[in-house]
Amino acid sequence: MAVDLLVFGPHPDDLEIGLGGTIAHHAARGLRVGLCDLTAGEMGSNGTVEERLAEAEAARLVLGAAWRENLRWPDREIGKHPTHLDQAVGFVRRHQPRAVAVPYWSDRHPDHVAASAVLTEAVFNAGLKRYKPEEQAWKPEWVCYYFINDGDRPSFVVDVSSHYEQKRRALDCHVSQFRRPGDGTAATRLNTPLFRQLIESRDAQFGALAGVTWAEGFVVRGPILRPTLLKTP
Repeated sequence: MAVDLLVFGPHPDDLEIGLGGTIAHHAARGLRVGLCDLTAGEMGSNGTVEERLAEAEAARLVLGAAWRENLRWPDREIGKHPTHLDQAVGFVRRHQPRAVAVPYWSDRHPDHVAASAVLTEAVFNAGLKRYKPEEQAWKPEWVCYYFINDGDRPSFVVDVSSHYEQKRRALDCHVSQFRRPGDGTAATRLNTPLFRQLIESRDAQFGALAGVTWAEGFVVRGPILRPTLLKTP
């Protein structure tokens, strides 16, 4: 079924970290949003596959997305299997998004970098009518890159001030990843208070620079067309 916005995340919780507020913002405007996790994060230090899938679905409900699927690609092997590219192409063509959001191409986690590369290629190939011609080609309006661990100068930001508590609640759904170490929970970068501080400080900085409380940043390749030089319509 066609969606307005299709968001890809390498692991459950990545898309909440990067653009949870933006997902909620689009859903609240009546736009149809679909979410797709590439892996179940089974190589992570904490949480079982079953826990992570359940947490991802709970977060979807908080954010208001229409659906969430998991391609179950092997964790730490994103893009390394010949079938991955064509699976992603077929997914884009099947859901016919107007816009696609994928991870930014520079990030400390190799999986995020690999996901950005294979998904960028997949969106491009999806629009070629002679690529896998047995499927109907589909070309989204554009691809927007979102930040997960790191950041850069955004092409634009989205004001998510009205939906920031939803983002926080969606992140809280991922209990296996964010609960404090101890009682069988290994210490990781995610389950220290500093990680949430990292994410919120980035969203606060983008917001302050744009004159709002909270904002999430995005990068696009190519110029952004505007009708006039006036800041507001």
